[in-house]
Amino acid sequence: MQRRRKKAVLILQKLLTCAICVIALVALLSVHLHIFTSSKLADFADPYKLPTVVSPKTHEIKYQILSREQSWTQELAPPHLSKAPSPSRKLVDDASQISDFKYLWKPPPNRDYAPCVEPSPNYTSPAESLPRGYLMVNTNGGLNQMRAGICDMVAVAHIINATLVIPELDKRSFWQDTSNFSDVFDELHFINSLANDVEVIKKLPKELSTATRAVRHFKSWSSIDYYRDEIASMWDDYQVIRAAKSDSRLANNNLPPDIQKLRCRACYESLRFAPQIEAMGKLLVDRMRSYGPYIALHLRYEKDMLAFSGCTHDLSPAEADELRMIRENTSYWKVKDIDSNEQRSKGYCPLTPKEVGLFLTSLGYPSNTPIYIAAGGIYGGDSRMADLRSRYPILMSKEKLASVDELEPFVNHASQMAALDYIVSIESDVFIPSYSGNMARAVEGHRRFLGHRKTISPDSCFSVLIRKALVRLFDKIEVGKLKEGKSLSDRVIEMHKRRQGSPRKRKGPISGTKGMDRFRSEEAFYVNPLPDCLCRREPSNINSSSVAIR
Repeated sequence: MQRRRKKAVLILQKLLTCAICVIALVALLSVHLHIFTSSKLADFADPYKLPTVVSPKTHEIKYQILSREQSWTQELAPPHLSKAPSPSRKLVDDASQISDFKYLWKPPPNRDYAPCVEPSPNYTSPAESLPRGYLMVNTNGGLNQMRAGICDMVAVAHIINATLVIPELDKRSFWQDTSNFSDVFDELHFINSLANDVEVIKKLPKELSTATRAVRHFKSWSSIDYYRDEIASMWDDYQVIRAAKSDSRLANNNLPPDIQKLRCRACYESLRFAPQIEAMGKLLVDRMRSYGPYIALHLRYEKDMLAFSGCTHDLSPAEADELRMIRENTSYWKVKDIDSNEQRSKGYCPLTPKEVGLFLTSLGYPSNTPIYIAAGGIYGGDSRMADLRSRYPILMSKEKLASVDELEPFVNHASQMAALDYIVSIESDVFIPSYSGNMARAVEGHRRFLGHRKTISPDSCFSVLIRKALVRLFDKIEVGKLKEGKSLSDRVIEMHKRRQGSPRKRKGPISGTKGMDRFRSEEAFYVNPLPDCLCRREPSNINSSSVAIR
């Protein structure tokens, strides 16, 4: 009996030992398999093989429903990284002490402002008065400079009672883009949507192809009287007027309300991008959204920008000479002799990629924040981006989000590539420009029109003191007089507390300025369409469910 019991116990011990060995072996294989798949991901060879695009609603974490216990580190790894940044990094810990998730991503209150662009009852449509002639337009500048000019020329055509011929895009600027209007914009939608404002045609009628044309450089920032009196009087002698340039030809302020609203309708409703650009832009937005809420960073650090501005901080002597030669050889850039140190001290230079990284960290954005770089080729390439990438590894761009084949139709056309950046920037959770150029101003204004989406502006023509203060802080860090940490973050956050894109009226000229300098000092119309095109909604009486807009 005892032998049987001992034999049973031995058998049971052997079974338990085998079971333990099997469990240990399975666990070991499981760990090995995890390491193997991670290493395979690190060896990912095809930079254009993208993850499956999922609905933004699936992965976009809404700040309204987040608690402090939810981790910001739970997001998808981009295709170029073997894994998402470690949540244990000190940078993330420091950032969480500075600001919580809600502060970082929550848009500013829009104070119930909404678009109000409908014409008044006294507005005159083309059907009520026959056009007196044809207005042809030569646009000038890059994409966003041309956009603003086109919208102004729509208003000018209405003022002088002209039929507008589809504008010609600038093909002679620095970018040498051969795109036509229909390559960049939805031509048919532009024509149809303006039918009640201006008659728009694709080409000048054949019978007028040889007619004498009056070519005029319209005066910058002109009033409605200039166009009604001086320009409209030219119809007595000419059937065709050609505007030699389109930028800044209409005043920012003191125009009739219907003209201002027409400018907004043209810019934000009629001037859509071409369908193929819209589709590609939406695809890029969806792919960025698959990583969660993201920042669109307009990193204005391209060769042309640095050459034009004369900003050479942190560049080598050879690079500075190259930029100087570009500036000297570009005939339509009037200023040739520029002191880079003086430019920087006055806040006239774009932030460097290194400074942008420091700026974002000081604002409290953690290292695993997805960032879309809205820019052309960064001067200095990957080596210039190293400091920024070390802080924020999830740096994406249209070239990383899309395949070579997908970008092929756009890649040799600067305006079309800029349009893709524009779309991703408009749809971003936060937009941050490193320099107050044409795109930064256009995107800021469009985001205001769409509901005052969060836009953090470290640089603008109305923040000289802030820009100087920011440069001084960065210089102190560079020479070791100041260290990164809570003190720096508190100062940067305080400087930008009221620079988040919240509603405010457009700023007028700087006191004491005169003549053209007075107009130059004004905030541009398309940077902030309030109060002309944004009105505050007010609750009506309790017995009515309608909304009154003033």
